[in-house]
Amino acid sequence: VNKSRGMVVHPAPGSESGTLVNALLARCNDLSGIGGVQRPGIVHRLDKDTTGAMLVAKNDEAHQKLSKDIARRDVVREYLAIVRGNVAEDDAVIDMPIGRSALTRLHVLERFGDYTLVKLRLQTGRTHQIRVHMSYIGRPVAGDPTYGGKLGELGLEAQALHSWRIEFTHPKTLERMSFEAEPPEDFKKALELLRSRQKR
Repeated sequence: VNKSRGMVVHPAPGSESGTLVNALLARCNDLSGIGGVQRPGIVHRLDKDTTGAMLVAKNDEAHQKLSKDIARRDVVREYLAIVRGNVAEDDAVIDMPIGRSALTRLHVLERFGDYTLVKLRLQTGRTHQIRVHMSYIGRPVAGDPTYGGKLGELGLEAQALHSWRIEFTHPKTLERMSFEAEPPEDFKKALELLRSRQKR
């Protein structure tokens, strides 16, 4: 699925309705039961204000296989982020524990002086991993006040973090599959603004 901004993935205290799980259950009645009644089909999560591609399992067998593939790092999860400041290295690995070992691979796509567009690949999947890691290296995600960005900067509605590409082995056919999701409008407009500022 391509998750929109502001949508909580599964019901929780204070967010019982309007979640991605509610939307999925309204469309299909055959989600895996591994996550229990609160999280049917949910193989991995995205933060409420993180947008983009996400895997959902329609049955228990698929859920188990996909979960194992994520644990084995066979599922590729790539994100785009606009971060504050200039990331000097073209490529880097951020290795900073978040409870347990946490690894994020970073690749610079464009530099704008005071901001940088980066591609990030999750090697592990900890809560808020990318947001914490970018803050840890002093390059917080733009629009993310929780970890050092500024609310509303560059006209952003929330953090400029987007799950851009997901690649995995289909649990039944074993075919290698890849899906990409377009960033939301405010992300694209922020990039246009940065590019036009650079031309001046």
